[in-house]
Amino acid sequence: MNIGFIGTGNMGTILIESFMNGNAVKQEQLFITNRTLEKAYNIQRRYPNIHVLKTNEEVAKRATIIFLCTKPLHMPIVLKQLQPLLTDEHCIVSITSPISVQQLESLVPCHVIRVIPSITNRALAGSSLITVGDRCRDEYRTTVEHMFRSISRPIYIDEPITRIASDLASCGPAFFSYLIQKFIDAAVQQTPITKEQATTLATEMIIGLGALLEQRLYTLPTLQEKVCVKGGITGAGIDVLEKEVGDLFVHIFQKTHEKFYEETEKVRQQIDNIRH
Repeated sequence: MNIGFIGTGNMGTILIESFMNGNAVKQEQLFITNRTLEKAYNIQRRYPNIHVLKTNEEVAKRATIIFLCTKPLHMPIVLKQLQPLLTDEHCIVSITSPISVQQLESLVPCHVIRVIPSITNRALAGSSLITVGDRCRDEYRTTVEHMFRSISRPIYIDEPITRIASDLASCGPAFFSYLIQKFIDAAVQQTPITKEQATTLATEMIIGLGALLEQRLYTLPTLQEKVCVKGGITGAGIDVLEKEVGDLFVHIFQKTHEKFYEETEKVRQQIDNIRH
């Protein structure tokens, strides 16, 4: 079964690289394109048997499963462009959260799946969030799930939790990377440690923390209990966190949801304009 990619920006490229490293598909199965073709050719230089096509329509003619890795506002336009070429043998896979599978199904006559990946998939780790359209056949669900099982832990989600699930699984690496960088910067600012030393120690700590959780040696609460001796140094640090973190993440989620609703409304208007 041939796989198409329309859009080879950051996430499109990450998915292609991940599928290659995870042996999810063969190079010969991939047919890719991008508005700036040079980006697609850059991928082909590393994976020479991948096919680069010049137009979205060519991808639809050559591929059965088509990944749409465009920005949300571009996606309805791309779907309208592809619509005359799509048949019951095609499956569209969207990777953007502001467009629901119901909206996708209203725009195309084929099978529809939405998968929200994470940058952690590049390391063949983390989760991917799957929502399947009502008329999607099991063969497509199984194929797409198998592909993502090669690079992640697929988790099926319902529409109402799309945004918060994306915040946790997909945006989370950026949020915590920012916090870890602040952690490192503060260490360098307050002590004689070098940035290189602090970065090494913090990085190894995060890797080790992930291993403890992955091996289920501790839960998050028990980790705190084991490290935080009552009246000790770690406990003093936890006291500061309890006082200063406050509603930080509540405010983050409020802001991401606010932006999400703005984008979903713009997408809805775009879809209405296309239909009329």
